[in-house]
Amino acid sequence: MREKLKELTKDTAIYGISTMVGRFIGFLLVPFYTNVLSTAEFGIQSNIYAYIAFINVIFIYGIDAAYMKYASLYNDDEKKKVFTTAYSFLIATTIVLSLLLFLFRNSISSLMEIPSSYLRIYYYLILIVAFDAIAIVPFAKLRLERKAWKYATIKFINILLNLALNLILILKYHLGIEAIFISNLIATLFSFVALQSEVIKSITISFDKNLLKKMLEFGIPYLPAALAATIVNVVDRPVVLAMTDESTLGIYQANYKLGVFMMLFVSMFQFAWQPFFLNNAKEKNAKEIFSKVFTLFLIVSSLIWIVLTLFVDDFARIEFYHGKSIIGKEFLSGLPIVPIILLGYLFNGVYYIFQAGIYIEEKTKYFPIVTFAGALVNVLVNILLIPYLGIMGAALATLAAYFVMAVGLFFFSQKFYPIDYEFGKVMKIFLLIFSSCALYYYLYYNVGLNILLKLFILFAFVLILFLLKVIEKNEFISFAKLLISRKR
Repeated sequence: MREKLKELTKDTAIYGISTMVGRFIGFLLVPFYTNVLSTAEFGIQSNIYAYIAFINVIFIYGIDAAYMKYASLYNDDEKKKVFTTAYSFLIATTIVLSLLLFLFRNSISSLMEIPSSYLRIYYYLILIVAFDAIAIVPFAKLRLERKAWKYATIKFINILLNLALNLILILKYHLGIEAIFISNLIATLFSFVALQSEVIKSITISFDKNLLKKMLEFGIPYLPAALAATIVNVVDRPVVLAMTDESTLGIYQANYKLGVFMMLFVSMFQFAWQPFFLNNAKEKNAKEIFSKVFTLFLIVSSLIWIVLTLFVDDFARIEFYHGKSIIGKEFLSGLPIVPIILLGYLFNGVYYIFQAGIYIEEKTKYFPIVTFAGALVNVLVNILLIPYLGIMGAALATLAAYFVMAVGLFFFSQKFYPIDYEFGKVMKIFLLIFSSCALYYYLYYNVGLNILLKLFILFAFVLILFLLKVIEKNEFISFAKLLISRKR
């Protein structure tokens, strides 16, 4: 048992670190893009990538989950039959869907609001989603066989290749946003080629129609929930474009990306949290542990939120090369949305906290309900607020979606796996966050915020956490000692 847990922890670390590094490297492109592209160009590529996210879900239709489910049930020889059935059918559907995208290119590109001068990007889009889809089953095979290092290495090289090509094609060849999609396509082709050794080892001439039927029955139900999750994550981009223009979307998306630091913390927590609660679910004091984890998560995430809220403006304006700032000067008008985006990611973390009871009690059928509610709220709030508040309305829509998902999952989780959370401390933390948020915006728009005032607000925020006994002296000392002992 102990060895199995070590294996799980090791794989989680590898996948987690590779994912975090990948996302951070992806963020490093934002200062580059915002200093070499116009706001309109950045908006156009952001909108196209939102549609790529939707199309990817349709191309994959849960076949990776179905493959892993059935491959895990068979012996080594039969696993090849499962791989062949899933992989060959995926190739067939990818070809058909790609042809449909090509044949209806005029209508679909118009629906996506791709300007005629950038129509060539649409062809890159087709190839990107096609090769991404074809790679999904071989990647699933690596995960199933615990080849975490190979999986992470391919992903990491893909990211570095993408980054290097972006720099070369934009700076040297001046290809503009077309370079972004060419780089993505080449990096995707690399992954496809790198995975062929796995394909060759697993492909056979056998194809099982009955097995395919079972896999489709298992995988296709993932599609609606996956689409809903994608709506929550990216629907704001096409809505902002439809209700404003490319330039406004570019400003919105560039500043949205500044939420990456909270997103990274939440993602790292998610990677650790799921194996943690599954491994500790049978402990006598499991619910007490989970309650304390929720409180600690809110304390840490609230501190990250206040620091980033107060100082992200200074960070974004840092000039690093001949007047070039972290976020290009044309994009800085969107900075006020960042605290709202950060708060949205915080509630996304709360949503992950409440997943514990749903998984433990095997009530996962409620996930699609919660996700669809979040998607619906996101769309409606975007439509209602953007005409009056512009990109701030879109940011509030993201916050509202994550808030609804967190509250919805809390309701279902408490119904089947009630936990006595430290509601007093939790309410104090949220009250402090929302009060600080209101104060921040009042000062930002009416008085202005200098560095001394920001430091004072930060000091007051931490002090209030102690005065309200959210952070208690004994717990703080115990936690500090635990960290020191682990470092040794």
